[in-house]
Amino acid sequence: MNDGAPGRLLLVPNTLDHGSDPVPIEAVLARGVLEQAAALRHWVVEDARSARAFLKRVGAVTPLGAPLQEITIAELPRARKGSGEQAPASAWTALLQPALAGHDLGLLSEAGLPAVADPGAQLVAAAHEAGLRVLPLAGPSALMLALAASGLDGQSFAFVGYLPQEALARERRLRELEALSRRQRQTQLFIETPYRNAALAAALLAALQPSTRLAIACGLTLPNGFNRCCRVADWRRTPPAMPDRLPAVFALLAD
Repeated sequence: MNDGAPGRLLLVPNTLDHGSDPVPIEAVLARGVLEQAAALRHWVVEDARSARAFLKRVGAVTPLGAPLQEITIAELPRARKGSGEQAPASAWTALLQPALAGHDLGLLSEAGLPAVADPGAQLVAAAHEAGLRVLPLAGPSALMLALAASGLDGQSFAFVGYLPQEALARERRLRELEALSRRQRQTQLFIETPYRNAALAAALLAALQPSTRLAIACGLTLPNGFNRCCRVADWRRTPPAMPDRLPAVFALLAD
């Protein structure tokens, strides 16, 4: 407790090595971020098991403020796939109870920044509604790293999430995004489940115009990661070999 004042919601960045061999956590997250994460005793997370693994990695660098078994870890509500249902407001308020009681509360996703292309935005919105201070901690965001490394327009861009899985719907969506990019001179960013990376890359090379610039960033911050940007015509001459376990970010900018 802190003199009756409410706690804060801290948005704690994670590494980007989820699903692959871990990199040294101190090579990706700043010491100050690790120290703030280590001090937290209350968490809301995407997955409790991976959150405990994260805290063990943090604790190997800077001691945790409490034994791991004494740290409370609650998971974000999970909507049924394809249902479009949202958890009621009472569920988000319940998750914020530690902060409302005066304790700092951490929000963590499985990779990168929480609430950016990941769950958590509704908890952040609920924290604002409750008058809690929200403090984002600096750390890796795959989207921003990919955009910076692409050489595409970083002044005007849009993240459009996942594309349709069905081939014809995906082709239509790609042509829509290409036309929008050309009309507005706007970079379009999107992602895919890693095991479908190769299928999406092939669809991009088939659907886009030869002159469109396409950037692919895969496994960012990992030793075997890569990023490359060139025109679709050049990609067709040397198609990418897409791993099926590493996350990737795709971006296009049409002339």
